Amino acid sequence: MSTTLSRQQQASKERLVADFEALIADTEELLGATAASGGEKVAAARAKMADRLADAKDKLLSVQQSVVERTKATAKATDDYVRGNPWQSVAIAGGVGFVLGFLLTRVGSSSKS
Repeated sequence: MSTTLSRQQQASKERLVADFEALIADTEELLGATAASGGEKVAAARAKMADRLADAKDKLLSVQQSVVERTKATAKATDDYVRGNPWQSVAIAGGVGFVLGFLLTRVGSSSKS
């Protein structure tokens, strides 16, 4: 159960990172497009956006590092468990395969009806 939750959290973090990257790219594009615009208010807004963009990049880098570290830790823990308990791992994988096969067979046969 906790493995599923961990995977969901990982996927959520990866989506958040992708969204942040898109936001940063859009903001950089907007800053570039308004570079030729004059006016004191526009210059102040650009400076403020540039500062916030730098902060967002720093936070994004921190989140990315956290995601990478947790992914490596999870992979190592899984590897250690499998190496320490090879037959249990085979039994678990077989059980999961059996359940998935059973469910897919049931879904496949009910959709043909």
